[in-house]
Order: sequence, then C-alpha cells, then structure tokens
Amino acid sequence: MSSALWFVAVFSAAVIVHELGHFLAARRCGLLVGEFAIGFPFSPRVITLFSHRETEFTIRLLPIGGFIGFSGGDEPGGFGALSSRQKLVVIAAGPVFNIVFAGILFPLYFMFHAGMPLLAAVAKSAVLMQTAFIGTGQFLFHLVSTGSLDGLAGPVGIASMAGAAALAGVWSIIYFVAVLSLSLGIMNFLPLPALDGGQIVMLAAERLKGSPFSERTLALVNNAGMALLLLLSAVVTVKDVAALLA
Repeated sequence: MSSALWFVAVFSAAVIVHELGHFLAARRCGLLVGEFAIGFPFSPRVITLFSHRETEFTIRLLPIGGFIGFSGGDEPGGFGALSSRQKLVVIAAGPVFNIVFAGILFPLYFMFHAGMPLLAAVAKSAVLMQTAFIGTGQFLFHLVSTGSLDGLAGPVGIASMAGAAALAGVWSIIYFVAVLSLSLGIMNFLPLPALDGGQIVMLAAERLKGSPFSERTLALVNNAGMALLLLLSAVVTVKDVAALLA
C-alpha cells in the first residue's frame, strides 16, 4: 500500500473517532444529525454507505477531515435549541474522544509491543501525553514569536510518516494512529475559528453577550477560519514537498 493510502487510512481512523465523539454527544443531547461524513466538507459526496434513523453515513471526494451535519436553527432537533451546556458537550466531545482513544492505544502499544506491565505502560503513556500537551504549548509560542513552521507537518509529511510506520509493522501503525489522534484532539481545542476550540470561544462570547450570534456571523467566522487553515495547510505542504525533493 502506498504512503498516500496509508495517510488516508490512519488519518481517517483518527477523524472517525473525532466525529464519533461529536455524533454520540449530539444524539445524547437530542440533536438530529443528517449526515456523518468522512472527507472534506465542501467536496462532493462519493457514496452513502448506509443510513441509521435520520443519519446518512457518507464518504466525500477529498479524504481529508470529516463532519457531522445538523441544522443550526432553533427548531426541535436543531443546534440552536440546545442549552449552552449541551452545546459545549457536543463541541468538546470530538477532541475528548481523540485524547481518550490515544490514552487507550498507547498503553496497549507499550504492553504488547514493548512488553511492559500494565501499570508501567499506563504511567509511561501518561508521561508521553503530558509531554505532548506541553510540547504543543511550546510549539505555538515558538510559532507566534518566530513565525517558523519547523516541526509542523502537512498532508504530505503525514503521508510520508504513515508510510514509514507501515513498513515498520502493525504496532508502529497503531502507535502512529495514537500520536495522530492525540495531536488532533489537542489541536482542535485551540481557540481558532473553524476548530472546536474556536466554537467554544464563540459559545462563551454568546454567554457574555447575552444572545446568540446570527447564523451569518457564525458562517463568516467559520469560513474565515477554514480559509486560514487551508492556507496554512498549503504552505506546510509546499514545505514538506521541498523537504522530500531536497
């Protein structure tokens, strides 16, 4: 299997866990979910795998990212009808699921691949995850203070690492999925538009404002955030390709 296919496989695994968190929380809070999709939100639908209740489970053309589709209105079953606490639960569930998933895979890796006892594997995993949180903060400080993208990988860089992990065996793939899931969970808590952390900031701003933002305002903020993320991804991809060709 090529590096590109391994990238799709491992990234999709982390994305499915992320969207599953949003989906289960949404269902629990009474939100009607029209679509559970794997792939870039604005790309065409390739196939509907199956349907369950009101939800269609689909695959989109561009295999990057995923989303759950629901109404943002105030009607019953719409996101606007949820309480602030329910909205917070739905938004936060995605990255929380990623972090918990990583917290399950790391001990399994250290137990069955490295031969550690359970408690030692859990302790090592906890230290590793704590280091990841601290390292993310240090990276962001470095990024803001210097503008350097060193240490940040885009799709090409991740595909290269996924291919290398695949060559090293199944446990290396599992470890890489754990790292990717943890990274996805941490990054999505950042307070940036289009990320879950940005949605939480907007939710807090609505509480301070005393009324919800209009759908138009939310769409503008999210679209601006998405554009910035795509631009960053493009810049990092160029950097990754240049590094591969060097």
